[in-house]
Amino acid sequence: MKVALASDHAGFPLKQEIKKYLKKKKMAFKDFGTDSEESCDYPDFAKPAARAVAQGKFDRGILICGSGVGVTIVANKVKGIRAVNAYDIYTAKQSREHGDCNVLCLAGRKLKKDQALKIIAVWLATPFSNDERHLRRIRKIESRR
Repeated sequence: MKVALASDHAGFPLKQEIKKYLKKKKMAFKDFGTDSEESCDYPDFAKPAARAVAQGKFDRGILICGSGVGVTIVANKVKGIRAVNAYDIYTAKQSREHGDCNVLCLAGRKLKKDQALKIIAVWLATPFSNDERHLRRIRKIESRR
């Protein structure tokens, strides 16, 4: 699995921990930025990462900002992306099983490292259910764009 990774300044410290985790798990990833805690605008990094996932260059994306809200909004503006702002394991698992979410967004200022890594582990490991009711709902979401 290949992962597109991006953050703003508020998500940068957590992103560094996620990179260590992905390396340990021998997962391929690309960091779309930012590269410091200097103030910056999250769309500058979240949008290119989300586009790369939508284009099929990456299987999934993980985006981090202070609350996770901003990067979720940006990612969901990209056709083909279904992004979730997951704040716990249940939300992460449901987003994959029911929504086939391909971008995970996290709150860098709210989540502790261990909690975030557990969320990521579950989200990456959970397959889409392929149940007809979930497929039907995804088709309805996509048809409104």
